Amino acid sequence: MKIKNTKSLCPVCFKTLDAEVYEADGKIRIKKECNEHGQFDNTYWSDSNLYHKMDKYTPTITHVENPEIHQKGNCPNLCGLCEDHETSTVLGLIDVTNRCNLKCPICFANAAVSKKVYEPSFEEIRTMLQNLRNLEPNPCPAIQYAGGEPTVRKDIVELVGLAKEEGFTHIQIATNGLKLASDEELPGKLKDAGLNTVYLSFDGVTEEPYIKSRNKNLLPQKLKAIENCRKAELGIVLVPTLVKGINDQQIGDIIKFAFENRDIVYGVNFQPVSFSGRTPGDQVEEQRITIPDFVNLVQDQTYEHVKVEDFYPPPAVEAFSKFLGALSGEKPSVLLNCHEHCGIATYVFIDEKEEGMDEWIPITRFIDVDKFLDLLDQYTDRLEDGGFAIKKRVYASAIKDILKVVHTTKAPGSLDISQILLNIFKNQSYEALGEFHKNAMLISCMHFMDPFNFDEDRVKKCVIHYAVPDGRIIPFCTLNSIYRERIEDEFSIPLEEYSSNK
Repeated sequence: MKIKNTKSLCPVCFKTLDAEVYEADGKIRIKKECNEHGQFDNTYWSDSNLYHKMDKYTPTITHVENPEIHQKGNCPNLCGLCEDHETSTVLGLIDVTNRCNLKCPICFANAAVSKKVYEPSFEEIRTMLQNLRNLEPNPCPAIQYAGGEPTVRKDIVELVGLAKEEGFTHIQIATNGLKLASDEELPGKLKDAGLNTVYLSFDGVTEEPYIKSRNKNLLPQKLKAIENCRKAELGIVLVPTLVKGINDQQIGDIIKFAFENRDIVYGVNFQPVSFSGRTPGDQVEEQRITIPDFVNLVQDQTYEHVKVEDFYPPPAVEAFSKFLGALSGEKPSVLLNCHEHCGIATYVFIDEKEEGMDEWIPITRFIDVDKFLDLLDQYTDRLEDGGFAIKKRVYASAIKDILKVVHTTKAPGSLDISQILLNIFKNQSYEALGEFHKNAMLISCMHFMDPFNFDEDRVKKCVIHYAVPDGRIIPFCTLNSIYRERIEDEFSIPLEEYSSNK
């Protein structure tokens, strides 16, 4: 059954192709044909029922008012951002180098093979940061330095300080953790400079996944990096790259490890492997893990403590942001309005028992999330329609009704969820939201696209964007599927020349 027409890519020549997303045998698939390289028919989502369930959460469109590219109708061939793009940048990325102290078989980047070094200067990075902050009407609030391996740059601490200087409220680095493990002082220096989060690649709790995916047992270094971050009180999000047959059987163990280290680990963001960059594309169907696969694996490996129905797509939380905006009288500057099929997440709390049998409790056990979100939408409309005096009455009524769908007796014993929500609604501050996050473990999955499952509709609603040296801002999946090699070729120097200058 046909679901929609879209644009996709040829996985061989990367030419833009007409494509069809369709339903067959309980799955969602995407098919296209290249005149030169033939037909391609690949899995998009492995569960059509869950795919359709996510359709309820269609994101709001928030065009950038000052796009770099003023030409419509040629997506994804003129990214920049262009006038066709339908979201603002929520998380900006800058590859500060393509050098790395590893050579993993699966990676977006391709530094060692290319024999070229892509490493923007300090001032080029400043300009890229400013380009992200100059987006209208919503400057990008969060930045992630990536690569390559960002910590191989000697000025990484200064670059973190630069991001803070340019006005970013959340700063993180994506890292393999080797430098954080070997240099005990580095986590503290990064935190003092303004780093909020270490986005730590973490593929498993035994040595086998690292040997297979990274060609080396890196688990001891991962544990050392976590310990050094703990000493510096620098928060961590674990980022497992999931590959079927390599570490998909360790999802539950990784979540358990995160809870055991919850004093410093705030979340786990699982990322099914994307078949681009160095990642081989000859085993796509065999190794593909889609979002439905992920949530079912979570359910199985947590013994149904966390179930499929506990998960929601990112745009579900739009209702929360819009309600807070209506309370303040201002439109929210940040909406997680990515495409409803880009990711999925839930919050899980832990109830610590004296006998040591701690219990995992998803937020859905003590908040009727669907009713909660519906009420937020209803009261947002009423708040926006009323004057100041009416707003006070509407707010009082909203709080009364919203708290009715919060079942405090089912919440973990140490968690006063009603008071936390009241503080968030009343104070509407980063700190109030932080109180909620401090008590929760975010379990999420972002399924980045590659040329096999590339869907123009998802690209247009991407909220994670790379800034590049020529002034453009490019959606994540488009850059890694099409543009990375071109940009690195244009702005890199030969490895020999780089080495001779050092």
